[in-house]
Amino acid sequence: MKRSDKIQVIEQLTKEINSYSHYYLADISNLNAEVTSDLRRLCNKREVKLVVVKNTILRKALENSGKDSPELHEVLVNNTSILFSNTGSAPAKLIKEFSKKNKKPVLKGAYVEQCAYLGADQLEALINVKSKEELLGGIIASLQSPIKNVMSALQSGGQTIAGVLKTLEERNA
Repeated sequence: MKRSDKIQVIEQLTKEINSYSHYYLADISNLNAEVTSDLRRLCNKREVKLVVVKNTILRKALENSGKDSPELHEVLVNNTSILFSNTGSAPAKLIKEFSKKNKKPVLKGAYVEQCAYLGADQLEALINVKSKEELLGGIIASLQSPIKNVMSALQSGGQTIAGVLKTLEERNA
């Protein structure tokens, strides 16, 4: 590959990295064409983009992107594919489901919610990762519950006070 072609591929991959919120690095080596095709179809259904890339090109693209994590450079050995997603746990769930039957893909590392995860043993943790929106929703829901209780108590208390005042007014009249 010519140097100018490599630069163009690196620039395109850098744009791809920056356009998605999360990426996973996985090993899909030794999968035949039919199984690889099945994996790609499943990725398309789950809105995950799968790209097979050379490690040196991926390393340069990561360095050029705003989402580089130097810890992930150590897993860039042998065959590497990158899975892009805007949902943090989607590729982890996909990897777990697909690898039950095919023993691949194997998770090498991931960049999810601005954190790096290394190794296949992190798969379960990544499946359970909640997005910022989910966490904020949970916080808001937990904050709303006490406020709703206070408002309900104030409203019912107001009705009770109004009833007492009306009774006192009737007695005095």
